[in-house]
Amino acid sequence: MAQHWFVFYTKSRHEKKVHDLLTRRGFNVFLPLIKELRQWSDRKKRVEAPLFRSYIFVLVEEFRLPDVLQVPGVAWNIRHNGKPAVLHPKELETIQRFLSSGLLLETQAVDKLEAGDQVQVVDGPLRGMYGTLTATSEGNRFLVALDSIGQSIRVTLDPGLMKKMSTGVGKADE
Repeated sequence: MAQHWFVFYTKSRHEKKVHDLLTRRGFNVFLPLIKELRQWSDRKKRVEAPLFRSYIFVLVEEFRLPDVLQVPGVAWNIRHNGKPAVLHPKELETIQRFLSSGLLLETQAVDKLEAGDQVQVVDGPLRGMYGTLTATSEGNRFLVALDSIGQSIRVTLDPGLMKKMSTGVGKADE
């Protein structure tokens, strides 16, 4: 059976730990890292940080996906069109070329999301939920209004887990 680079979502700030655990268990793992300048109250330091926060890529046969999901720190596998997402060889090559360029890199979700956008969660435990994106000092938050009780629920989500909806889609009364 053919191996593919499957895409997994890790718990926040667990990318390097998950990389080490998967490697120790014999998996071929790709965690693209970039150098960033971090500011602390008393110093500045260059540190290696994941290019894609909370993402890790594992070269494995599809039937072994449950084995990867058993590793502590792996939250779930990313899905695309109802199937496990695969990083295509051209995309892998593109990432590697960018990393080897030595240039300053930034990533962002394909759909540029802004506060106030109506969004749908496309992956993870809240997949299929509709709501509004709000911005706070902590980052992007997904907000679901419970109009009948005059309350709302707000959770911090990675923008890569959401897609922008066209106006009027996903309202509770539809």
